Amino acid sequence: MASLQQHFVLVHGAGHGAWCWFKLRHLLQDAGHKVSCFDLTGAGINLTDPNTLVSFHDYNQPLSHFMSCLPPNHKVVLVGHSAGGLSLTQALHEFADKISVVIFLAAAMLPFGFLTEEDMNDVVEDLSGYGDVFQMYYGMGPNNPPTSLKLKEEFQRELFYHMSPTEDSLLASMLLRPYPSMVFKTAKFLGGEEDISKVRRVYIKTMHDKILTPVKQENMIKKWPPSEVMTIETDHSPFFSAPEELCSLILKASPSI
Repeated sequence: MASLQQHFVLVHGAGHGAWCWFKLRHLLQDAGHKVSCFDLTGAGINLTDPNTLVSFHDYNQPLSHFMSCLPPNHKVVLVGHSAGGLSLTQALHEFADKISVVIFLAAAMLPFGFLTEEDMNDVVEDLSGYGDVFQMYYGMGPNNPPTSLKLKEEFQRELFYHMSPTEDSLLASMLLRPYPSMVFKTAKFLGGEEDISKVRRVYIKTMHDKILTPVKQENMIKKWPPSEVMTIETDHSPFFSAPEELCSLILKASPSI
């Protein structure tokens, strides 16, 4: 267990916001640690229209700004969920000296982002078996690709939160926003192999995940082996379905000095 105060930075996934971490933030702070969580551009209470975003750099700017403003010699523990794993990887490329460990929670773990179709296949789950699950928004007109997507409300509990308390999934259904689908196509990080290899990586597998199945998670783990792999018997959202166990795993994965 982490014995001294750590600074945890929690990065949400697509469609979510800082709000999804409220249980974990309370548990970590109650254990004596500092916690920072914020909305990426166009998420949560950030007022940017997600349909106007085309650059992953712009989408991830709140995390980049936060990391750049950290004082010298101050290191953080980065925790990223789902698509938030891409934000962690960009931070690894740009701010490796400010990170003590990165924890990928049911997250996209790709060393250079979506560089190939194979990278995309490793992460994007085929949800066609559930039917038409996405509401699509066309900010550039109906003849162009969708600029943002949102999981339809009738599929949210089944795919995101099927093991979570009903009240949490209901709250989430009121807070989820469309996510800027175009930005992830530009999530490409080149160079910096030596820097990103210096930082300890931990992966937490969610074993009953329907959005990023254990098979998909294992594919990424095999291609870019982390320092440690942990498992948790939850859905895609353990910050709702098993916050105490998730907190315990995160503390165990964090540096003790």
